[in-house]
This record gives sequence, C-alpha cells and structure tokens, in this order.
Amino acid sequence: MEVLGVEQHAIPSSGNAPYARTTVVTELSPMQKPFVTVGILIAIILFITIIGTTNWTQGVLYIIGLALGMTLLYARFGFTSAFRRLMSVGNVQGLRAHMLMLAIATTLFAIILSTGFSFTGVTPAGYVSPVGVSLIVGSFIFGIGMQLGNGCASGTLYSVGGGSSSMILTLLAFIGGSLLGAYHFTFWMENMPAFPPISLAESTGLGYFGAWIVQMVLFALIYLLTIQIAKKKNPPMMKPLPTTMGWKKVIRGSWPLLAAAIVLALLNALTLTVRGNPWGITSAFALWGGKALMAAGVDVSTWGYFAGDTGAALTQTVLADSTSVMNFGIILGAFISASLQGTFKPGKIKPGVAGAAIVGGLMMGYGARLAFGCNIGAYFGGIASFSLHGWVWMIMAMLGTSLALFIRPLFGLKNPKSTDSIC
Repeated sequence: MEVLGVEQHAIPSSGNAPYARTTVVTELSPMQKPFVTVGILIAIILFITIIGTTNWTQGVLYIIGLALGMTLLYARFGFTSAFRRLMSVGNVQGLRAHMLMLAIATTLFAIILSTGFSFTGVTPAGYVSPVGVSLIVGSFIFGIGMQLGNGCASGTLYSVGGGSSSMILTLLAFIGGSLLGAYHFTFWMENMPAFPPISLAESTGLGYFGAWIVQMVLFALIYLLTIQIAKKKNPPMMKPLPTTMGWKKVIRGSWPLLAAAIVLALLNALTLTVRGNPWGITSAFALWGGKALMAAGVDVSTWGYFAGDTGAALTQTVLADSTSVMNFGIILGAFISASLQGTFKPGKIKPGVAGAAIVGGLMMGYGARLAFGCNIGAYFGGIASFSLHGWVWMIMAMLGTSLALFIRPLFGLKNPKSTDSIC
C-alpha cells in the first residue's frame, strides 16, 4: 500500500479465499511517547483555536477529520494501492473494501438526503456533478498521477502525517496542480461539452429507494466480478499488517481493512449531516494555493473558479473553511496514530521517487479540479450521492492506473507482480 514506506509483500492466496486477513498478531514497535504527547497537544490547541475563531461546527468537523486520519492510518486504507493491485496482479482485497464502504455510505446517504436529516439545520446535499470531457480527462489524469505520486488525496494527507517524506513533495505539487486547474477551470467549463449533473435518484425518477436498489445491485455485481478475477488470476494476497490483542489493538495495532471501510462510511455520513455536504479534500488545496498567491500580490479572485463562496474564502481565515480544518485533522490524526504505533520514521527521498511525487502531485491537483473532485469527493462522495459522475470517475481513474503501470518504471518505481511485493 502507499504509505509510510511499509511494503505489503505478496503471499500466495489460499484456495481463493473470499477475503484474507489483513492483520496479524505480532510484536509491535515501541510507542513514540514524545511524538504522541506533542501530537495531542497540537490537536487540542488547534481545536480550541478553531472554535474560538469560528464556531463549534468547525470544531466538530475537525474532530471528524482526526478520526478519518486515524482510521486511514491504522488500516493503511488505500485507493491508489487498491487500484494498482487490481490492475496489475488482480488482487481484489482493496476493491472489495471499497464496495463495502460504498454500500454502507449509499444506504446512509439515501436516508439522510431523502429525509433532509441534519444535526446543524443545514439542508444536506450530495456531490452531483456534470458528466463531460473535463470529468473524463480529469479523472484519467488523476488516475495516472496517484500512481506516480504513490498516494491519492486522502493517501497524501495521512501519509504526510504518518511520516512519509516523499509525500510532502506530492502534497506541495498537489497544491500547485490544483491552483493551475483552478486557473484553467473556466476554459474547461465553457469550451468542453458536458451533460448536466445526473443523479440516479433525482434525474431518473427512481427516487432514493429505487436508486439505492440500483446501486446495491451494481455493488453486488462488482463483488461477483472480483470473485471471478480472483479465480482466474489466483492473485497474491496482501501481507497482513502487525497488530495486537484486546483494547490495545484500537490505538496500538492495525485495523482490518473491512472494519476501516465501515468506519469511513459512517464518518462520511456524519460529515454530510454536520456540514451539509459529503467529505471532500482537494478544494482546500486550491484555496491554500490561492491564498499563497494573494499574499504574493497575485489577484486570483478574478479567476472563474474563485467566484462566489469559493472566492469569499480567500479573504477569510483558513480555519473557516470546513474542508481545510478536516484536512488538518486528517494529518494530525495520522501523526498521532503513527506515533502510537511507533512507525513515524521519515526517511530520505530517492531522486526517482521525488520526481514521480512532483509529477504525480501536479497531475492529481489538475485532474481533481477538472473532474470535480478526487478519490474522496468524486469517487467516494459522488457514488454515495447517487451521481453518475462518480461511476465515470472510477472507470477513468482505473484506466489511468493501467497506463501508469507503464510509466512508473521510468521513475524507478516497481509495479506489483505475482511473486513480488504489493505496494
């Protein structure tokens, strides 16, 4: 998987088991107590600052971000690695976890969106975006970029928090690519053909219950397809991550992939009920880049992307942006979790890896702006919101992954093989 320099070595599958264990009880690294203390103190100080500067809603979203970062780190939950393992050797463990996560999120989103349930009085709305050239091109570019950068949007954030040095380069390039995408945003929206946003629930007359049935059937079909892939490919399984027993497993060990899928679905649904929109990541990157250019004297408020509420955020504290505070929470949550596991160990960056990280980050940032989101906002949030664009994003990102398998070796990056490491 794509985090912390942890290699997941391929091991033979056993009789094409429906789902192999992703954790194993073994000796753990010592807890890094100084890092844990510093991380908790920073988390508390930032929480107090957020609620003091903005409001309690932002504080709650920040806490959700912390929980997301911890969940991602403890399970090494990957989108990039899941796609790469599937397209290279036919390993379906990651994709099956995605289907479980999406099935649960879809069910919860259907209830929330159909009833208008909200903890804050904000009417919930899913991510439903147009299907057109920009989506197709953007998600394809993103698929290539996440394989070069060795992490998607969520993977970049929790890998940075978890101690991956190369992912810092990916994050910086991600911000730069997002800014470039924002600059070109109007061109793509005004000059490239697209269908209007299509919701399986609202645009088809199916309603949320009918759309829920359709998506459940699709998830089931994909799961059945993974069974056939596993039988045909007999792929190597992921090497289980080290964990422990009892309550210590929650804060010291590793979490099963399927358990993390359930938690992520619940947290995304909670995000929808608190801020009125699903979990997202990359809009904050464009905002951070825009603020940096504004500070340098470049007026980005005239760009089409920054029109309306997005432009208003340029003049406000970054703590008022819900996506930003959630991103800060993800990074800190991952840092605290890695320190609890004793795995926060930044290392040197190889030249090839550095080059791939920068190119990959730029491509992801640009692709995310064109595709109305990343693996979280477009893929996870889009499909859970019954948007057709989420399904298109998934297909095109997988195609981008297939092409990236031929590009990765140019940067010295290895691809999984049936008898090699899965990373």
